Amino acid sequence: MESFWVDPRSRAALQAAEWRLAGRTADALLMDRIAAHPQAEWLNGPASRAVVRARTSAAARQGRTAVLVAYYIPHRDCGSYSGGGAWNAAGYRKWVDEFATGLGDRDAYVIVEPDAVAQTVAGCASVVAEERYALLAYAVDRLKRQPGTRVYLDAGNSAWLPDTSKLVEPLTRSGVARADGFALNVSNFQTDAASSAYGNRLSAALGGKHFVIDTSRNGNGPYTGTDSWCNPPGRALGTPPTTATGAPLIDAYLWIKRPGESDGTCRGGPTAGQWWPSYALELARNARNARNTRNTRG
Repeated sequence: MESFWVDPRSRAALQAAEWRLAGRTADALLMDRIAAHPQAEWLNGPASRAVVRARTSAAARQGRTAVLVAYYIPHRDCGSYSGGGAWNAAGYRKWVDEFATGLGDRDAYVIVEPDAVAQTVAGCASVVAEERYALLAYAVDRLKRQPGTRVYLDAGNSAWLPDTSKLVEPLTRSGVARADGFALNVSNFQTDAASSAYGNRLSAALGGKHFVIDTSRNGNGPYTGTDSWCNPPGRALGTPPTTATGAPLIDAYLWIKRPGESDGTCRGGPTAGQWWPSYALELARNARNARNTRNTRG
């Protein structure tokens, strides 16, 4: 069973330490429910090589595996809350090269470009589909050259494009056949059961590809109100990260979206990716059973 690396200086860990010093012991214990588990490191700007090297080296020293997210595609998030990315195709390919060099031969799971395929399929005027799929295929191929790297191309979530047939050609053009598989539910809230069923259907259409599921915030399933994807209230931590999934096609449950980081400036949140302690506390408090709270690092 794969053992994933836990960052001892994650935002959740630092928050727990700060609250202990301030006498907020109960809140610190709740924050430990996040800090105790491995979470992905998102690489979304220049100078990724040094960060990738540092995270994978720290993991290797403990005999563990780092989980990383490559998130720098041009026209990222179609200019919405998480907009940005490389200026052009050449800049992106150079960035991917630097990312891959930082990996070396150390073990890592890399999630390639959350939303990039599904958003293109759903419609984004600023994106040229042919260029985007070619860039994603470049990222998959370049990262797979690193001997210790497992690569999962993001495929959205079960509620976004319910008809999996719409994703088959775009994912194929984006190199999924050469990846270890695809990723589902990144930064979303669909249940494990919904994601598993969706993933099995998509896998069948892709020749039996495996997949991973983001379970970081899906403990209470999706929110049914408006803007259900953006800092929805009442959500909870989900299944802790593990490769012991009990399902032959699911390689791992992962916390890809780091619990407590904002989806954007909706519902009073800070900008996308920024730490929001009160939201993190709610996710931890709402975790419904011991499986969501125990200190597991596998």
